[in-house]
Amino acid sequence: MQRDEIAIIGGGPAGLMAAEVLTGAGRAVTVYEAMPTVARKFLLAGKSGLNITHSEPYARFAGRFGKASERLRPTLDAFPPDAVRAWAAGLGIETFVGSSGRVFPTAMKASPLLRAWLRRLEAQGATIRTRHRFIGFSDDGLVFETPEGSTTIKSKATLLALGGASWPRLGSDASWGGPLREKGVPVAPLRPANCGFDVGWSETFLTRFAGEPIKSVTATSEAGVVPGEFVISRHGIEGSLVYAHAASLRDGLERDGEAVLWLDLVPGRPAERLARDLGRQGEKASLSNRLRKGAGLAGVKTALLRELAPDLAQYSPERLATTIKALPLRVQRPRPIAEAISSAGGIRWSGIDAGYMLEALPGVFVAGEMLDWEAPTGGYLLTACMATGRAAAQGVDSWLRR
Repeated sequence: MQRDEIAIIGGGPAGLMAAEVLTGAGRAVTVYEAMPTVARKFLLAGKSGLNITHSEPYARFAGRFGKASERLRPTLDAFPPDAVRAWAAGLGIETFVGSSGRVFPTAMKASPLLRAWLRRLEAQGATIRTRHRFIGFSDDGLVFETPEGSTTIKSKATLLALGGASWPRLGSDASWGGPLREKGVPVAPLRPANCGFDVGWSETFLTRFAGEPIKSVTATSEAGVVPGEFVISRHGIEGSLVYAHAASLRDGLERDGEAVLWLDLVPGRPAERLARDLGRQGEKASLSNRLRKGAGLAGVKTALLRELAPDLAQYSPERLATTIKALPLRVQRPRPIAEAISSAGGIRWSGIDAGYMLEALPGVFVAGEMLDWEAPTGGYLLTACMATGRAAAQGVDSWLRR
């Protein structure tokens, strides 16, 4: 049996940040990762430009974590967005603020940052063991499956950073749920977050417009009014604007059995003016020409309008304007959690103490997306994962000192 001072299970951002903090404090740490390499989801997320945090006012940033915002606030206060940027700079990675307020490495890639991070961890003495899949607890310690068979690890303290249930092919499959529930740890059901939704498109609409973006619109739900764009998919809708409303739509479906995303196809033009412009079009003009000349709509936007309001040609200018400004897009269900960017649910806060230790398992700490919180895309997810990894590591160090 191998003995470690501290075993960190999970080689994503939360686990690596915990390893950095603990090795920096002089602790002996081994990181165990199920996949052949660490931080696979982190690398994939960075292929199109790694969004590490957000530059919006901090009070607004700290409120982006739904019902968990209050519980996470002290953790985020200790590692806010400015600290994330300073940490990256310490690794030699400069960052910049994009037009959306999101913060990216200047190189727009995850791999240079990860290489620098791993070099720091190696210099601080961290050991990383890949192809070690955590399968549960035994009386002797932590049980892993490896290419050489099952092995048991005994540690003075353990930090779990095993991720949620999204992108399971990259290692986050939430298989930790069973072993933790068996030990009495309260776990909320995992649900898709930052996900697309199924919509009952007609085959005619899909054949012509699947894959087309809907640009320059605003969308309204219980999450508020958000400008942006989304994509018509074979199943329904995808994209950043949809993700901003995903939690609201998902919760509405669970609560009421239905959910509507209200679209404004011409934000910036009041309904009264739009009705006047539409009313100026000749009665003999086709609907397509009326929409093009009176509302500036064509292509996929016109097709979407027809798809969601089939009797459009019979509308008065006033009703047509109202529909264009508040087009109801009814969603049927979220896409499967395996397709989601992140997941909601996880270990309930009631089962975790202030130092991120499990009440049911003294000496076992948790961090990252395993915890019951969610946030929109935009750097919030990564910042919170690193912040909770840092806080849990400090909890481990304090507990060992006691």
